[in-house]
Amino acid sequence: MKHDKDVSIHIDKKEYKSPTPTTGAALYLLGSVDASRYDLWLEVPGHGDDTLIPNNAASIEVKNGSHFYTAQKNLNPGS
Repeated sequence: MKHDKDVSIHIDKKEYKSPTPTTGAALYLLGSVDASRYDLWLEVPGHGDDTLIPNNAASIEVKNGSHFYTAQKNLNPGS
C-alpha cells in the first residue's frame, strides 16, 4: 500500500502520527488496542453514527485530526 502522507490522529485522546491511507489492523497496533477485548471506532461529528473500524487489512483513508476511541466488544448498555 502506498502512503501519501502522515497525519495527526487521536486514539483514546492520545495523539499519534499515522500514514494515510492505512489499515484498521495498523490503527489497532498503533493505539495498542487489544482486539480480543475492544473494538476501535471513528468518532463522526454531528448526528451521524460513529464508524466501527474492523481489525483487518482493508484500506482506510484517515484525515488529519480524526478521533478514534475504544469500546468493550461485549458492552451491553442498560444492563
